[in-house]
Amino acid sequence: MIPFSVLDLSSIVEGSNAGRALANSRDLARHAEALGFKRFWMAEHHGMSGIASAATAVALAHVAEGTSTIRIGAGGIMLPNHSPLVIAEQFGTLAALHPGRIDLGLGRAPGSDQRVAQAIRRNLDTDANQFPRDVVELQAYFAGDPRLGIQAVPGIGEDVPLYILGSSLFGAQLAAALGLPYAFASHFAPGDMDEAIALYRRNFTPSEQLAKPYVILGFNIFAADNDEEAELLASSMQQAFVAIRTGVPRKLPPPLPGYRDTLPPQAQAMLDHVLQASAVGSPETVRRQVAAFLERTRADELIVTCQMFDHEARKRSFSIAAEVRETLAADAPVC
Repeated sequence: MIPFSVLDLSSIVEGSNAGRALANSRDLARHAEALGFKRFWMAEHHGMSGIASAATAVALAHVAEGTSTIRIGAGGIMLPNHSPLVIAEQFGTLAALHPGRIDLGLGRAPGSDQRVAQAIRRNLDTDANQFPRDVVELQAYFAGDPRLGIQAVPGIGEDVPLYILGSSLFGAQLAAALGLPYAFASHFAPGDMDEAIALYRRNFTPSEQLAKPYVILGFNIFAADNDEEAELLASSMQQAFVAIRTGVPRKLPPPLPGYRDTLPPQAQAMLDHVLQASAVGSPETVRRQVAAFLERTRADELIVTCQMFDHEARKRSFSIAAEVRETLAADAPVC
């Protein structure tokens, strides 16, 4: 059975606040744990009025404390924003508190615009080789490499598997070269997905962490009892994408009937492109769409994201996703 996992942006909905969003994230993680999802990841974003997971390690500590078996991790930490030592200490601390449950996905984007990046880092390093060097340095801190001349405590010796995140060929090349699992952001940037997967699998070099390629793909699932309800619930995320692309990010708005039909053709085309890796509809509709995506990509794991205004509707969507996972497993041919 292909594992399903959760990617949560800890969405702040209109009329609510970050505290409620983080409480909902913890509740969703408990729900996903009960449903048998493999891992629960949160993403680093800054300066976004609708996302509460900016202090990602702190948010993950909150979620991990409320769960017991599901893996908890970053999907991901934007490593150019931080020193590798600080990330080793943060995630080493999480691993010390929750042994065997912590993942660390790493990306090279700033997680916001250049103004926020400047505020976080104070200087903008344009060296394209810095991210690979930072990943290797981070590995060295966890391994306790004496050449560093300093130890990450907590961090040294902790079991924190690394994952390379990406939405382009760069991340695929790096993950292949380092022998690390590769998570592609197909849930919002599917353009290079097929080429990136092929490149990663073709060039993969085994490592101590991983013997063969492992591909995780982001996928949106907006599921409800019928297609019409699911389409309505998905309109909140559609509105959020349009707001981001037009430079006016906002809190997650309530669903809007017929929203897509009100958009100009170029905005509809944008949504069609960025949301290619999505399933929207009833359990049967979602099953068909997920099955087609898995057949096309041969993903090793699907990490599901779902931004819905109503928290209980979102939990219901993940329940349906779990049912779809079980149905697909039952339908799979016996080798």
